[in-house]
Amino acid sequence: MALNHLSLLRPLLCQSLVRQVRSPLVTSRVSAPLLCPGNTCYPAACTRLYATKKAKAKAKGQSAKVNINSALVEDVISLDEVKEDMTAILNALKDDFTRNLGFRTSPGALDHIVVPTQDGKFPLNQLGQISMKSPQLIMVNMSSFPEATAAATRALRESSMNLNPEVDGTIIRVPIPRVTREHRENLAKLAKEFSNKAKDSLRRVRSNSVAKVKKVKEGHSEDTIRLIEKQIQQMADNITVDIDKLLAAKAKELLG
Repeated sequence: MALNHLSLLRPLLCQSLVRQVRSPLVTSRVSAPLLCPGNTCYPAACTRLYATKKAKAKAKGQSAKVNINSALVEDVISLDEVKEDMTAILNALKDDFTRNLGFRTSPGALDHIVVPTQDGKFPLNQLGQISMKSPQLIMVNMSSFPEATAAATRALRESSMNLNPEVDGTIIRVPIPRVTREHRENLAKLAKEFSNKAKDSLRRVRSNSVAKVKKVKEGHSEDTIRLIEKQIQQMADNITVDIDKLLAAKAKELLG
């Protein structure tokens, strides 16, 4: 009689054991009958499916993109203005690269030189006529504004272009130094410094924008605030990528 009761309880014991060994990580099971030979009970065979390292890395590197309609959050912050401020930093970097990292092989290389005068500051090309005498010499004719000759000479000498101008009356001769490998490397280092400063400015714009968003929480859900912050971060990341691309292109141009 006791054996009969044991036979009846055995399936229940098997089911209990299956529930105990089940894990939340089990994602598929082989449909097979439970085997209970003798007094031993075996649960169904289980297969755990784990994500591969490659899949995990891919998922980690991909963050959800945010695209907020700027008109819907104008009462919190103007995303268009934030984007303009960030884009202005990129454009300023392009301008720095053009003005300060050239090889001085054309008259236009001196156009950015600003000359302080008694009447204000003026670009050199508005005060003098700039021409290329030879590949190694640029001439600046200051006959239209002779009183600004000394100031223009000083501005050329104090620029970041490593120039040593010579004055002959109202004519300023600007010898062009030979482009050496060392000079190219120095320009590449300067390009890196310009890009780092641009990234610092970008971080300030991002931080100030996020701080402004955090102050305007009333009337908006936490999810909305987080999405706006994420949008600002995404905009900054995009500009950072553009800065890195611009630097890489300039370094290749300088170093060959």
